[in-house]
Amino acid sequence: MTPMPTVHPLLDRVLADPAGLSWALLWREVGPEVELLVGDVRDVDLLADIPTATAATPVLAMVPFRQITERGFDAHDDGTPLRVLVATQTERIPLDLLLGILPSDPVEVTGERFSVTDEAYAEIVTSVIEDEIGNGEGANFVIRRDVVAHTDTAPASAALTWFRTLLTDERGTYWTFAVHTPGHTLVGATPERHVSVRDGRVQMNPISGTFRHPRDGADVEGAFREFIADTKETEELFMVVDEEMKMMAQVCSTGGRITGPYLKQMAHLTHTEYLLDGRSTADPRDVLRQTMFAPTVTGSPMENACAVIRRHEPDGRGYYSGVLALFEREPGNGAPVGPEALDAPILIRAAHLDDAGEVRVSAGATLVRHSDPTSEVAETTAKASGMLAALGLRPRREPSHTPVLRDLPGVADALEARNESLAAFWLSPQGARPDPDLAGRSVLVIDAEDRWTQMLAHQVRHVGMTAEVRRWDTVQVEDVLEPDLVLFGPGPGDPDDPSDARLAQLRQLMAARLEAARPLLAVCLSHQVLSRLAGLKITKLERPNQGVQLAVDLWGTPARIGFYNTFVARPGTARLTRGGTDVALEVAAHAEHGVVGLRGPGIASIQGHAESVLSRDGLVTLHALIRHALRPVPSPAGADA
Repeated sequence: MTPMPTVHPLLDRVLADPAGLSWALLWREVGPEVELLVGDVRDVDLLADIPTATAATPVLAMVPFRQITERGFDAHDDGTPLRVLVATQTERIPLDLLLGILPSDPVEVTGERFSVTDEAYAEIVTSVIEDEIGNGEGANFVIRRDVVAHTDTAPASAALTWFRTLLTDERGTYWTFAVHTPGHTLVGATPERHVSVRDGRVQMNPISGTFRHPRDGADVEGAFREFIADTKETEELFMVVDEEMKMMAQVCSTGGRITGPYLKQMAHLTHTEYLLDGRSTADPRDVLRQTMFAPTVTGSPMENACAVIRRHEPDGRGYYSGVLALFEREPGNGAPVGPEALDAPILIRAAHLDDAGEVRVSAGATLVRHSDPTSEVAETTAKASGMLAALGLRPRREPSHTPVLRDLPGVADALEARNESLAAFWLSPQGARPDPDLAGRSVLVIDAEDRWTQMLAHQVRHVGMTAEVRRWDTVQVEDVLEPDLVLFGPGPGDPDDPSDARLAQLRQLMAARLEAARPLLAVCLSHQVLSRLAGLKITKLERPNQGVQLAVDLWGTPARIGFYNTFVARPGTARLTRGGTDVALEVAAHAEHGVVGLRGPGIASIQGHAESVLSRDGLVTLHALIRHALRPVPSPAGADA
């Protein structure tokens, strides 16, 4: 049946021939209208190749997960294109009007199956916990599985129907969308902004922790209060905030400020989220490249997470966990055209259709040290439920069936209480506060494959020092001799692994710095490497410290610090040769968690992450360690002045 004409001629063209055009329908939380883009499609190789938007031609990019190889990270190459829709025509349609004219007849979907069975996925969960997290490869990892089905309905027509259902049934979404291009059609309702750039303001919205709404009649309030108090859910959110703060510290000159936590309530699930906010002068494409992709869909540290995903997922992710990226022009404020803006939601809670009629809905669970395999299996099923309900494969749920959870008594206070143990530095405006004794002094920060170094560099600059971050394999011995301080950074892995070239390089660079009697500071993995050089034994913890806050005593000063480690140095006599002189190191130790710090003439180290959001006393601790390392070292007795 031909749709009745409307006052929206572009919409009429799409409804009359959905498969004959390339188009996108976007409902964004910023307004009551749905945006329709129709235009030309091209595939490009790199994010830098995405055309520039003009006032008349916004540009929508479909960015697949494999694009993360632009950052040098691992990914299955499944050939999914970086596809660009350059809009030649646009239209805005009131939501109520659109709901009245989009197709609503059911689309038949058959042959539903999981790409990975419940039993096989549970085995993967166990393997990741024991073999990856348990061996120091990272704090958390997201492994996906897919619901695969088939429809004989043309992809463009099916997407229009499911888009209408999502607009009607779902809530709490950041974007609800349908995008049709030749061979690739996407439709979904994602709760999560990955990154946006507008007028130099960068925002990210890490979402983690998943409350599965009970069936009608169940004790929703009681179950939700248990969720809010659950340690795993809380730690999971803090870990992804830490990972996205690494990105914010890299792309924003002012680091990034955290606000929240907030609730993101959808029809089937509720999540907790924070808002990260900072300023940047970078091109939006550079911001997008440096932040590929969200740790909520990959894990941390990011580089190792990609390697773990490639080991445990049998094939590529397509567009799942990539982004839609809308580039458009801001108002010009008197000028002909304003700066280019970016709005990029994460491609989750979505269905991908191809021309053969395959429908694929992907979902992943965040696996942490105390994940339960059965629960993680259920989480992947729950995360897919909203999209599967739109497909007609699960019962639809009216939004009114679950109370507004943020309005329940005590919920706001319980959420706010989470911040009491966090670092005030990241929760507050971060204007520089130079230390006159440190201002202008140079720091080389060596990245050992974990971008905690970006947060460390930001805190170093906060106290007035200049910081340069360089990856370990770009640093030579001569490079570590000149800076006032060399800060050896964190990274994944076993510090005693004889096959790891990165560890051999760290040892060589530390040895050169020690021989030159120049100040150094080591963090986490580098602290373990330094401890080994000092003669201490390294062992593996029975239960990894991944994303936990510990109370420690650092030479008489109590501190609450965030820890992300699987290996520890054990207390003992610690000695190093520095500038030809044998020196003893003071050891700060914890009864259960081993050596948490070392210090000596021109030397300081810490096992925890002073830069972490979890480190309530982090900035003060880092500042003290820097001052100690740079303290003048008296000449040995009897030596020439």
